[in-house]
Amino acid sequence: MRGLLKYLIKNYAFLLFIFLEVVSLYFIFSYNKYQKVQYLNSSNRMTASVYNSFNSVVEYFKLAKVNISLAEENARLKSSAQLVDTLTYVDSVSANFIQLNSNYRYISAHVVNNSVNKTLNYITLNKGRKDGVKPDMGIVSPQGIVGVVVTVQENFAMGFSVLNRRWGASAKLKKSGYFGPIEWSGGDYQIAKLLEIPFHVELAVGDTIVTSSYSAVFPEGIMIGTIHSFERPDGESFYQIEIKLATDFKSISYVEVVDNLDKAELSELDNLIENGATNN
Repeated sequence: MRGLLKYLIKNYAFLLFIFLEVVSLYFIFSYNKYQKVQYLNSSNRMTASVYNSFNSVVEYFKLAKVNISLAEENARLKSSAQLVDTLTYVDSVSANFIQLNSNYRYISAHVVNNSVNKTLNYITLNKGRKDGVKPDMGIVSPQGIVGVVVTVQENFAMGFSVLNRRWGASAKLKKSGYFGPIEWSGGDYQIAKLLEIPFHVELAVGDTIVTSSYSAVFPEGIMIGTIHSFERPDGESFYQIEIKLATDFKSISYVEVVDNLDKAELSELDNLIENGATNN
């Protein structure tokens, strides 16, 4: 203790200088918008770069699992290609050639940071503005939906995952077509809720939940999960439905960012409706 006091007394001028520098920087970044924005951007870039380097090492030990995932995705794409060929051939008699999801563009990305144990979970990708990524684009994995892009920088992007209370997607029952929002209320990272499904709809454990057509973020029919359990609460009009998410957020590595090429036009129509304007 005596040695510590001697050290503090001997170096008090230097320590006071450091303290005043820290206080000065705090006031500069707290009360000056430009400096604050520059600090946050630099901090985000450094953090994303560190996460990217760390994940490069971690991903080396996941190569076997990644190869399996890529093989499954390759099989799915081949099946989709077969389906397109079949549909095109069947409809060619009337000269109406079918294109699946032709109004969507996909940007491959690697997950460099992800969390599952917080109330508000985020996901960071190694693709950014220079790659064509923009806010409000959807994020999907080979298994199903992942989340939505919120913030974009030049080389990285960050978004809400499904495991975030501030965001939910529009979903529907694949079997019946009834739709409602999904919500994650915390706790188990594998379980979310499907809301606003009325009692007259027939349900069964294992029923498939997919994205609906009422979203400008995802194409219709993207996998979300399956019904894990459901019940009829007394005095309510809607089921309480728990769904098991298809995406394993603890092992997710590679994703695709979904760009809806018609989103600008859809947003313009929404604005016209909100402003009470009509087209005669």
